[in-house]
Amino acid sequence: MTIPYRESRNPTQNMRLLIVEDEPDLLAGLARALRKQGYAVDTAADGEDGLYKAASTDYDAIVLDVMLPILDGWQLLARLRQSKTTPVLMLTARDSSADRVRGLDTGADDYLVKPFDVPELLARLRALIRRSVHQARPTIDIGDVHIDTAARTVTRAGEPVTLTAREYVMLEYFAMHRGEVVTRTALYEHLFDENEATLSNILDVHVFNLRKKLGQEFILTRRGHGYSIA
Repeated sequence: MTIPYRESRNPTQNMRLLIVEDEPDLLAGLARALRKQGYAVDTAADGEDGLYKAASTDYDAIVLDVMLPILDGWQLLARLRQSKTTPVLMLTARDSSADRVRGLDTGADDYLVKPFDVPELLARLRALIRRSVHQARPTIDIGDVHIDTAARTVTRAGEPVTLTAREYVMLEYFAMHRGEVVTRTALYEHLFDENEATLSNILDVHVFNLRKKLGQEFILTRRGHGYSIA
């Protein structure tokens, strides 16, 4: 089955990530690959800038290289863990048990050795994000709506639902925060990266479209607060 959403030229993202990597080609390639998958991506090319961004923004996950200028990945992670529990996937070119143990003991949540396959990195990030919001399974059922976050497919009453990239990623974010009131501020902070300009009514447009496809009562408006799904 094909993925039931269309990639737009400038898709809104479902989760906000930070990549800290000093190899320009790898940094650009990772950012490009993750944005194609619908993530909002901020980047940093050294440990100092990476620590500043990681500490000042609530990211859903961080991809962190070990060998970085100014502060290395271990130093950055140790300082970050003094104040934040953001999921961290560490990257390294050295495949030794000692390095893996050091990274995990410092507070890394997962570890990937270079060179790596991008699909594996994406799968590991999805797993980290699911665990961070206590969503161990890759599927979410809300009434007759079924969301497969691994395959990135959506069905309603067993029938495929065609969503744009913008609609899908917003739906997934709502689903991962089911039962919570999600404020408009939180949506903007998690769905858009540092380089993307947004329109004030863009959230309303996507909510309208999701209700049209999934039912008018699927997303509830909490006036003065935001949105929620039951």
